[in-house]
Amino acid sequence: MSTPFFERWFANHFINRIGHKTAFALAMLLCMLWSAGAAVRAPAEPVAAVVPHEWPSEWDGVPLRPLALSDVEQRFAERFPGAIGRMTDGAQTLVMREVTQPTRMLHPAADCYRALGYRIEQARLERDAQERLWRCFVAQRHGAQKIRVCERIVDARGTAFTDTSSWYWAAASGQSHGPWQAVTVARPI
Repeated sequence: MSTPFFERWFANHFINRIGHKTAFALAMLLCMLWSAGAAVRAPAEPVAAVVPHEWPSEWDGVPLRPLALSDVEQRFAERFPGAIGRMTDGAQTLVMREVTQPTRMLHPAADCYRALGYRIEQARLERDAQERLWRCFVAQRHGAQKIRVCERIVDARGTAFTDTSSWYWAAASGQSHGPWQAVTVARPI
């Protein structure tokens, strides 16, 4: 036996669920269309094998020494739209990526460390001695030594991003212009 109250409540609840699902579906469709439009507008650039790239010879006044990419990094670099370099100043490791087009292949360093089995702690934004803003965290795996990791992305105009998602959408929508330099700095603590 149903009551008029229950029938009204059920009808309103059902209509609201359909309305929310319809709104969500429309929002997803708009995102897909916008992404497709951005892909069509973007110039087609072939992704070349690792391109020789001249990286800085010093970082914050300290000389850098190039390091070879690992096998995994090398395979990733072969598909990456830009160039990837690893170097050290003797105290920390720098991974530099020059990105030539918006790509989801540039993702947060925390994702890489998690995928390698690290636990991520103390994530926060910080300014360094040069007043540059970085996204930093501490990574540790199975009781091993902790690693302090900081990252940032800078576009051709000097605009900095500490979040890869906000960088991607700014780049994909034409609000940020490349090439972009993404820097990840890791040092044992």
